[in-house]
Amino acid sequence: MNPLLQIKEYGQSVWLDYLSRDILESGELRQRIREDGVCGLTSNPAIFQKAISGSDIYDNPIRRMVLAGDDVDTIYQSIVVSDIQDAADEFKSVYLASGGQDGYVSLEVSPHLAHDTEGTIDEARKLWAAVNRPNLFIKVPGTEAGIPAIRQLISDGINVNVTLLFGLPRYKAAAQAYVDGLIDRLQAGHAVDNVYSVASFFLSRIDVLVDKKLEKIIENGGPKAAVSKELRGQTAIANAKQAYQMYKQIFSTDTFHKLTSRGANGQRLLWASTSTKDPDYSDVKYVEALIGPDTVNTMPSETLDAYRDHGQPAARLEEDMALSYKTLTRLPDVGIDLDTVTDQLEREGVKKFIDPFDKLMQAIADQRQTFLAESTDSEAHSATNSDLPAREETIDPNSKVDEELLESFPASDASGNWK
Repeated sequence: MNPLLQIKEYGQSVWLDYLSRDILESGELRQRIREDGVCGLTSNPAIFQKAISGSDIYDNPIRRMVLAGDDVDTIYQSIVVSDIQDAADEFKSVYLASGGQDGYVSLEVSPHLAHDTEGTIDEARKLWAAVNRPNLFIKVPGTEAGIPAIRQLISDGINVNVTLLFGLPRYKAAAQAYVDGLIDRLQAGHAVDNVYSVASFFLSRIDVLVDKKLEKIIENGGPKAAVSKELRGQTAIANAKQAYQMYKQIFSTDTFHKLTSRGANGQRLLWASTSTKDPDYSDVKYVEALIGPDTVNTMPSETLDAYRDHGQPAARLEEDMALSYKTLTRLPDVGIDLDTVTDQLEREGVKKFIDPFDKLMQAIADQRQTFLAESTDSEAHSATNSDLPAREETIDPNSKVDEELLESFPASDASGNWK
C-alpha cells in the first residue's frame, strides 16, 4: 500500500507544499489527490516566484493584461487568485467528503505586511473576497503584529493558516488568538461551525540553525562537545512534540469545550518546512517522527515522492516524550537559548518570503515593460483583459464531484458548506 495513504489511518492529513499552473493543467495535482491521498495544498511567495518566473505558461495571460493597461499588482493578483481558485476546485470532493476538515488551499498575504496588523487584516479580507471559495485558508504570519490580525480574521469568519511559527510561546499566542476570535464571533451572534484554522509549525529550519551552533561547540571541543553531538538533529522534532502537547492542553480546556458545544473546530497543528536540509539525515525525517492524530504534514513534491518510495508510517508523535523534553532542557546546558533561536528564525522567515516576493514583482514588471515595448497602440486598445479562465463569483454547485474520493471519507452532511 502507498505509505502516504497509510498516514491517513493515523489521523494525519497529507498536503502538498507547492502550486503552479503546470500541475493544474497537466493533471499532476489531480493525480496526487487520487493516488497519494493529498487532501490540501499550501503556497507561499517563494513557491509563486518559482512557479511564475520559472515557466512560460503565464506569458500569454501577462501579455494580455499588460496590453489592457493593468499594473503589476493587478497582474500578480489575477494570476495568483486564478491558480488558487482552480486548486481549490480540484479539492472540492475532498472538502465535501471530509466535512470541511480537509481540502484546503492556502494563500498568503504580502510578506511586507508581517509587522502591520491593520494592513494584514485589510489584505486578508480582500483576498478572501477575491478567491471566494469556502476551502481557502488565508496565511497570516504568527508575528507579534500577526496575532491580533488572526483574532480579528477568525472573528470575521475567515479561515486562517497561521504561518512562520517556530517557538512554543508564539504558537501558544496563535492558538489563543484563534480561540479568542471564536469567542468574539459567538458574542457577535455569528456561527462558528464553519470557521477553520491550522497552525503551521516549522521544522527543518530549526535544526539547520541549532545544528550550526552545535557544530561550532563540537569543533571547539571541551566538556560541552559530547552533549552537543547527542543533541545534533534533535531540536526541531522535540520542539514539535512539545507543541503538540500544548495543543492538546489548549483545546481540551473547559473554555474550548463550551465552544465545541456550539460547533467550533479545533485548530490543527500543521508540520511545515518538512524537507530535510542536511544530507546526513533521512529525507523523510520530518514526516516519520511526527505522525499522529489531528495534525497535517505539508510536503514539497520531492518529500512526497520520497515518502511514497520508502516511508514507514507509524504513530510516533507521542513516542519518547521524556526524551523530547530532555532535549529542550539540555540546550541551555551547552549555551543555546531556543527562544533566541526561534526569534531569529521568525525574522529570517519573513525576509525569506519578502525576497522572492520582490523578485517576482520585479520579474512581472520587467515582462510588462517588454510586452509594452513590443505592442502597438492598436494592439493595446484591442487586447482583451486576460485569457485567464473566466469564472463566476462562486463555484457551480452542480459541478462534478469525484465519487471515488467521496467514498474514501466518512459520511458527512457538509455539502451545504460549499457555496
